[in-house]
Amino acid sequence: MYNVNSFRAEEFISDEEIRETLEYADKNCDNMELVDAIIEKARQRKGLNHREASVLLACQNEEKIKEIYVLANQIKNDFYGNRIVIFAPLYLSNYCVNGCLYCPYHLKNKHIARKKLTQEEIVREVTALQDMGHKRLAIEAGEDPVNNPIEYILESIQTIYGIQHKNGAIRRVNVNIAATTVENYRKLHDAGIGTYILFQETYHKESYERLHPTGPKHDYAYHTEAMDRAMAGGIDDVGLGVLFGLELYRYEFAGLLMHAEHLEAVHGVGPHTISVPRVKPADDINPDDFDNGISDDIFAKICALIRISVPYTGMIISTRESQELRERVLPLGVSQISGASRTSVGGYAQPSQDNSTSEQFDVSDKRSLDEVINWLIRLGFVPSFCTACYREGRTGDRFMTLCKNMQILNCCHPNALMTLKEYMEDYASEDTKRLGMELIARELEKIPNPKVKERAAQNIREIEHGVRDFRF
Repeated sequence: MYNVNSFRAEEFISDEEIRETLEYADKNCDNMELVDAIIEKARQRKGLNHREASVLLACQNEEKIKEIYVLANQIKNDFYGNRIVIFAPLYLSNYCVNGCLYCPYHLKNKHIARKKLTQEEIVREVTALQDMGHKRLAIEAGEDPVNNPIEYILESIQTIYGIQHKNGAIRRVNVNIAATTVENYRKLHDAGIGTYILFQETYHKESYERLHPTGPKHDYAYHTEAMDRAMAGGIDDVGLGVLFGLELYRYEFAGLLMHAEHLEAVHGVGPHTISVPRVKPADDINPDDFDNGISDDIFAKICALIRISVPYTGMIISTRESQELRERVLPLGVSQISGASRTSVGGYAQPSQDNSTSEQFDVSDKRSLDEVINWLIRLGFVPSFCTACYREGRTGDRFMTLCKNMQILNCCHPNALMTLKEYMEDYASEDTKRLGMELIARELEKIPNPKVKERAAQNIREIEHGVRDFRF
């Protein structure tokens, strides 16, 4: 059993190593022999280390960038097929004791509307999400030991799992809350959460401490070492992310990959997901105050390079980004997106009221879930509400073994089609249902294993008669 106290953030996220990596990338970005060798290595579907990937990020050769984009698309399809997993965030509380300069929930913001959902209000929020068709949530809450203690989070998870509404059920709750103790992570594990998600915000220690001047989040090491404590607490699926725009993107990119390498080396399980949010406008927050923003072109390149560097990870793009930008990066390796998101506390049950002063950030893609599903189908993707891996125990190294061997599709693709069929029967508009049924028929024919194909087809037929929740 490993000793969680032996992992030091400044050892596995070494500032010196990152700076040497960036210098190495600058010296070699035009070395086409090396660039070609790195791309060839990526074709083996085993990933790249942070130095190799940083060379490709620094490379400006348009032909090589095109190669990277094509390869990213191929690798995503090899590991995850044309599925796109759908989820929604659920904000429980915006009370927070931290002083984060980029977040409207910071303690000094006295004009934001503070709110914490009661359990009865959570029922209303979740019922509204179920009425859309959602099956997977990511719960969010500010860090406040008085208003948002771990007991409140645990009670909320229990409430969410207990809500049955028509054919609706939330089958998996992912959790995005502040860094905490091994004991509390063990409680979250025992509550049946899916993935524990925590964005690093920035891996640059000096910038991190400046951007988090007050509150418990100021502690860079405690925050950065959170995933090790989570795994010590039994949570074997964790999600990483940085907030692009806070620090130089090449530094963040290298740090993010070093964190993934650390988890893989120490725990044998790398990040289940990687998110790539960018700083967005919000109450009391102006993105122009941060001078490290990245263009859409750089953002797309980062997405593609994450996919070829960490081929097994699920890559998440939220409604922070516009429909146009999301459409651009979907072929570059994205495997999960949010839909019909509200980033205000209580925004689903009462969507007509003005929640702008309690939003964590402005949502760019404001379409309904049905519009998002329709759009994905028209683009040739299979929207998936599947959560079967969690419920069948395919998590951590069990999931990763299947994924790295490119076998997870044997489970995921049939499950995606069955959950899409559920959505078609229960929630879809007529046009979306028509498109979805055509897609399901086409995708069933592509399943190579006759037994799997027949079982999936039978289950899909059963769904028409009111049977729900099949899973491979």
